[in-house]
Amino acid sequence: MAPTATRDRRRTARPGTSGDRALSTVAGTIARHDVLASLVVFLVAVPLSLGIALASGAPIAAGLIAAIAGGVVAGAAGGSPLQVSGPAAGLTVVMAETIDQFGWAVTCLITVIAGAIQIALGLSRVATAALAISPAIVHGMLAGIGVTIVLSQLHIVLGGSPQSSALANIADLPGQLAGHHDTAVLLGVGTIAVLLVWSRVPAPLRHVPGPLVAVTATTVVAALTSADVSRVDVAGGLLSLDLVPELPQRGWPQVLMAALTVALIASVESLLSAVAVDRLHSGPRAKLNRELVGQGLANMTSGACGGLPVTGVIVRSSANVAAGARTRASAILHGVWILLFVALLAGLLEQIPLAVLAGLLVHVGAKLVAPHHIGTVRAHGDLPVYAVTLISVVVLDLLVGVLTGIAVSLLLTLHRRVRARIHGEETGPGRWRVSIEGAVTALAVPRLSRVLGSVQAGSVVTIELVADYVDHAAFEYLSTWKHGHERAGGRVNVIEVGHTWFGRKGAPVHTSGGFRAWLHALAPRQRGQRTITGPGLPQAMSRSGALVIACTDAPVLPNLHPPAPAGDIVTVRTEGNTVPTARTGPAGSVVASIEFAVRVLHVRKIVVCGHSGCRAMRARNEHAPPPAGGEHPTLDGALPADPADRLALRNVLHQLEHVNRNPVVAAAKAAGQLRVVGMYVDAADVYRANESGHFVQLRRSESTDEDEQESVAI
Repeated sequence: MAPTATRDRRRTARPGTSGDRALSTVAGTIARHDVLASLVVFLVAVPLSLGIALASGAPIAAGLIAAIAGGVVAGAAGGSPLQVSGPAAGLTVVMAETIDQFGWAVTCLITVIAGAIQIALGLSRVATAALAISPAIVHGMLAGIGVTIVLSQLHIVLGGSPQSSALANIADLPGQLAGHHDTAVLLGVGTIAVLLVWSRVPAPLRHVPGPLVAVTATTVVAALTSADVSRVDVAGGLLSLDLVPELPQRGWPQVLMAALTVALIASVESLLSAVAVDRLHSGPRAKLNRELVGQGLANMTSGACGGLPVTGVIVRSSANVAAGARTRASAILHGVWILLFVALLAGLLEQIPLAVLAGLLVHVGAKLVAPHHIGTVRAHGDLPVYAVTLISVVVLDLLVGVLTGIAVSLLLTLHRRVRARIHGEETGPGRWRVSIEGAVTALAVPRLSRVLGSVQAGSVVTIELVADYVDHAAFEYLSTWKHGHERAGGRVNVIEVGHTWFGRKGAPVHTSGGFRAWLHALAPRQRGQRTITGPGLPQAMSRSGALVIACTDAPVLPNLHPPAPAGDIVTVRTEGNTVPTARTGPAGSVVASIEFAVRVLHVRKIVVCGHSGCRAMRARNEHAPPPAGGEHPTLDGALPADPADRLALRNVLHQLEHVNRNPVVAAAKAAGQLRVVGMYVDAADVYRANESGHFVQLRRSESTDEDEQESVAI
């Protein structure tokens, strides 16, 4: 026992153990990657921090204090390892109003209280709730802040003074443009020019941060020409400043409301920035609740030392990632470099003209109005939310603007939720197709009346019902119209594509009342059919008898009739019902699903099902039309009129080849355990590929072979 224990102690004490090696690896990573990245971020942060303090109306040193607190405290305690925190342009409008109302000392107290609120929010684990705010509101808020910054700082660039509001700045701008301009204008405009040009210089030069180049170049010009302009005043050095918070004499409710506003805006901006930073690297993901606690600690520290509020900043964070940062040491070190710089070389800061910082802020504010954000929100239909938020922030104030944006977003969501999309078209002589999507309520009845009223009497109508909800008024109207149309000699087929209804335990069930009962009354389902999803999926799939490979935008869910022994169908949706051959990457999941269905689920049939009006085929036909030669597949001997539909038929045959080449499928077919068939759906008509490569319409009355009786179940 003793010799063994001695050997163990020696082994533990011996240098080069796994713990030592791990420590050495971390130190090496910091030395090789994080130190350099921290220097890059430091060079970006200093001029931006000075400019944000200027725009906020705070002491210039307050921006540097916030940068130090954000780097050291938030970097060490936060949950996003590569995010860099500091003063942010997004809070300049709020801080300018707060400082004007309460004074700087009370504003520092407000920052401390805001930090405490953030810590409470992080500990209550509600950080992810901030992500429920629409991106259109956030982008609109930032754009409104950007417009406000540009309008105010343009006056400083042009040699004047900003007004008290954005509207006053707009009204005063023509006179400012026409007025007398001095040397400060040349320095401010020169700063903007350098920033614009720097984004177009060769890539190796762009490794030097543009803000640093612009501020340094124009400051050197001002120093060499002995320009008589206002400059940064650090009041004798950062460490000698007395910027501690003070308690207000009165107005505590207003103080608490201001603190809550700062906390909420800073939290949302920090969390969204953390999520954005996660997309820039492949390292550990952000822990949002911990990040909120770290931001709160940084704000309490910054406010107590006389600094501006702190948030996560995407500009500095993206520079940090791009510079090769690997750990949180980069953010911490950048704060240390700022502290050393302003403590030892504050005299250099006092050479920077204020007009130069104003020019920098004009560029920063303009970049907040990002055109690609406008394009993104427009593509998602949220442009009204973006525009209302932006205008409200500029014209009213930031908090009212955000609340207005939230109200518009909720109204738009409600409108989308209760709106049904209804479209009708004649697909051929005496044949109509009517699609109904969304929540079908009484509000949809007038539109239903117009569309269904245009349907010819005696025609065959296919109703594609993709509904989350049907209320009583819509039910009564659809039911009455259906029976009336059929009494007049017409025929109505209802195709349901929608929710699977579950019992309390989550398994798929057939209910006897409500919406499902109404669907049965409109169009009785085939025996045993059900769509498999949810918690009951594994058990149901284990008894499945068929695998259907369908297109993602197919208007119906293709199923087989008669059903498999247990009546269950497994459906795999791909773009253009494509069956990839690659076994790696995203495509490999489809191949794996096919092999799993054959090997484990023992399906007896695989169906590749195309459809008319396929958007994937239409796009493929427009970009690369198929060759004109060769025999085209037909539908009952006729070529479809639409070239995209002709391509869809060819595509089904092509994907069948991919399925048949799969070794697992080939082995099951050779053993007589599996059949592979091709199908094509055109409205309510179903076609099957025959041995000669053409498609024949299925008519159940003409066949007694159950395997030949394949159709789309309604």
